[in-house]
Amino acid sequence: MNPSPAVALTIAGSDSGGGAGIQADLKTFHAFGVFGTTAITAITAQNTVKVSAVHTVPLEVVRAQIDAVVEDLGPAAAKTGMLATAELVVVVARAITHHRLHRLVLDPVMVATSGERLLNADAEEALVRELLPQAELITPNLEEARILTGRQIATPADMRWAARELVRMGARAALVKGGHLSEEEVVDVLWDGRAERTWSRPRLSAVNTHGTGCTLSAGVTANLALDMSLGDAVEGALDFVARAIASAPDLGHGHGPINHFIRSDRPT
Repeated sequence: MNPSPAVALTIAGSDSGGGAGIQADLKTFHAFGVFGTTAITAITAQNTVKVSAVHTVPLEVVRAQIDAVVEDLGPAAAKTGMLATAELVVVVARAITHHRLHRLVLDPVMVATSGERLLNADAEEALVRELLPQAELITPNLEEARILTGRQIATPADMRWAARELVRMGARAALVKGGHLSEEEVVDVLWDGRAERTWSRPRLSAVNTHGTGCTLSAGVTANLALDMSLGDAVEGALDFVARAIASAPDLGHGHGPINHFIRSDRPT
């Protein structure tokens, strides 16, 4: 009998264009050698240019999906992505509490790459109240960090402050992503309440970046399911995303998807 792979769960929305959401999460889990499971919170009609429709899944069906996966397949780590409404945030948070899902990566998906809102404004408070205290890691970009902390985040110093503020607000660790900085170096800042780690790399001149946030959080989740330390899990996921952006295919007419076909480990 073959050994069982590690299992990870993504609780997120579906992207019909295949570049973000649960589609990106499952592709990433597979690239890292982890068996992916899902609880779909919303169905979106979207492509590389826009989000044209959003249909939220009934609350009881979202909870049933989580229960079904956890009770049978026992995910070693989980992540949340698009949660859309305050009611969905509460249902997901209660399920996570009930099932004691401790390795939780919270990707606070608020705005699509194309600019459309993916989290209702009234859900932001619920996210902070219900989910943030359960997160092993929260992974906001600069705009999401601004919304969550109430302060403009425009420099690496701001990012360091935001990471600490998010931990003070309840997360066990925060990774503030600097992809939207207006500098030549991209900086990512991780604070776990005790120590800070930063990663810097030259900015890639890339248009095809759809799904980078989903992919990064899924990579961290996969590595946590494989029992990596948080710092190593983040580093491996950041490296994967950077290489996926650098080798992105030219698909669509807007912000195209990144390349999920690359290896999760750096080639030797």
